[in-house]
Amino acid sequence: MTQDDIVEIVLVEDNPDDAALTIRALRKHNLANRLIHLKDGAEALDFIFGTGEYEGRNMNNVPKVILLDLKMPKVNGMEVLQKVKANSKTKMIPVVVLTSSAEDPDIKLCYEYGANSYIVKPVEFENFTQKISELGMYWAVLNLPPSEKH
Repeated sequence: MTQDDIVEIVLVEDNPDDAALTIRALRKHNLANRLIHLKDGAEALDFIFGTGEYEGRNMNNVPKVILLDLKMPKVNGMEVLQKVKANSKTKMIPVVVLTSSAEDPDIKLCYEYGANSYIVKPVEFENFTQKISELGMYWAVLNLPPSEKH
């Protein structure tokens, strides 16, 4: 992936198995062509804000959606969510929390911080791939993001 490639889906997931399943489900519906997989919150922040390894990337290429795990090393998903939604340049990017945590305090906090959706990862494989496919289709194809011109 080059600095100027258009990224539509940012997947922030530290578990390689969950990431592989998610990518496979999206690929099955041709939704993974413009996807970047970031392995922790620190890498996600670098990509989103064009710092560190991603310094110089075209910041006009705004993703259509960020799929964000909560429980990650370095910087957790809650911190990533807070920083994305607190910044005027990134706050309009839809963030879908995709996590194994069904804990009420996490759900409430994520919505308070501006999450657009909170989805608990299904354990069963077929159910997981179906949910991810539907999620990708909605956010990458059906959802109409705000225009930059307004």
